[in-house]
Amino acid sequence: MKKNLTIQDLKRIKKNSLLKKKKIVLCHGVFDLIHIGHIKHFTSAKKLGDILVVSLTPDQFVNKGPGRPIFSQNLRSEFLQNILSIDYIIVNNKPTSINIIKQLKPDIYCKGSDYVIHKNDVTGEIRNEIKALKQYGGIIKYTNEITNSSSKLINEYYSNFSLNQKKTIKNIKSKKIDFNKLLESSRKLKVLVLGEIIIDQYFFCETLGKSGKDPVLQMHEQNTENYLGGAAAIAGNVSQFAGKVTLMSMIGENKEYLNFIKKKLPKNINLKLIYKKNSPTVIKKKYVEIITNNKVFGSYIINDSPLEKSDEKKLNTFLDKNLKKYDLVIVSDYGHGFVSDKNAHLISKKSKFLALNAQINAANRGYHTMEKYKNLNCVIINETELRHELRDKNSKINSLMIKLSGRIGIKDLIVTMGSQGATLFNKNSKKFYDMEAFATKIVDKIGSGDTMLSLIAILLKLRFDKTYSLLVSSLAASQSVGSMGNKNLINKIKLVKAIDHTLK
Repeated sequence: MKKNLTIQDLKRIKKNSLLKKKKIVLCHGVFDLIHIGHIKHFTSAKKLGDILVVSLTPDQFVNKGPGRPIFSQNLRSEFLQNILSIDYIIVNNKPTSINIIKQLKPDIYCKGSDYVIHKNDVTGEIRNEIKALKQYGGIIKYTNEITNSSSKLINEYYSNFSLNQKKTIKNIKSKKIDFNKLLESSRKLKVLVLGEIIIDQYFFCETLGKSGKDPVLQMHEQNTENYLGGAAAIAGNVSQFAGKVTLMSMIGENKEYLNFIKKKLPKNINLKLIYKKNSPTVIKKKYVEIITNNKVFGSYIINDSPLEKSDEKKLNTFLDKNLKKYDLVIVSDYGHGFVSDKNAHLISKKSKFLALNAQINAANRGYHTMEKYKNLNCVIINETELRHELRDKNSKINSLMIKLSGRIGIKDLIVTMGSQGATLFNKNSKKFYDMEAFATKIVDKIGSGDTMLSLIAILLKLRFDKTYSLLVSSLAASQSVGSMGNKNLINKIKLVKAIDHTLK
């Protein structure tokens, strides 16, 4: 009997006159590590009907944290083929089982006993599954067998977590922090995001080689993609958690990208814009070799001169009137002329909780400093930016963090160090908190800092444990580096799954 089938195969089987009276049972999952709990679950499920179909989440949709799945979908499918109680196996082509339920229409959808209480499903997907079943008269049933967590076993025996990561995870688990409480609390927040909107243009090219006439690299453009960057990316990520988000920013006076920006921004963002005179919208172009995904070179379209007096006054008036209305203010300052020293002083003075990312880039190197801001609750920068800010190439990072925190008044300073992870220094307690990087697949590092800031600012505002805040924001950043630029916002369900399975 052929066990590995497509959805179309299964639909044809169901239409078979000999099988019309057969009761079909469906089980669905990742099944990254087959254990005795799975075997007993499948055995019990088969007893509920005549034909047992098991659908499998494909590799690309496995959301169980970095390094998962441990086993590829082909190997997981092969494991399942050797379980006698299973009649048919299908590798799904969607992230959830909903499409399988709708197309196969099983009589019974079978879950383990750990799903009887629906709130135990961190994704909330089971409610959608039950809804899909009810549409045609299918029912859900639960097996009452031993429940073992594949993620727990993998984390203990097979994971690529380092000893330090395991120690950190064990420490966080002991605190029993509920991420759902974060979600409930964050929805009440009013957040203001300030900074330059940037259009990140990615040109995907085939390398042709050097020109026959000049020693110039020639590229053949295949396709182009535009992503929202800068303050827009932060606002988009924050909007996945906060109930009300305002984005105050600037674009060029020709409004060329206005419709694109409005289309890409989530609906719960209130967009307020200054149309900068005699200026384009900031565009950062990256040329990417399509086979290797390596960036070959880049260019800017930018006018980084300060706002004109009328626009500066408009921004100042808005800030003076509204800053105190927001629970959290996040500033993404790229040094492209949006936030003046005067307005930085006003932001520092009137914000209830102020988070900052003041980036160094090719356009502002040597001219941009975060010292125009004072008394910040949270700052995130990378190691290069830290050393540049203090003009110190060789000193140890921890001593530099202490120095910068004291100089401009930063309660929580987070420094990212690429593959080495991130460190948080709390000025009040004088404690350091370290978090090794979780990313196992890096496609593009652009936007990872913005992603991290989006979450850690919310977590620290809500006074969550600092180590936990670092863990969650690091897991979010590991999602970000898995795709080009800011192509995807933080996927809340994916992040919840990653947190849940990391802390098994």
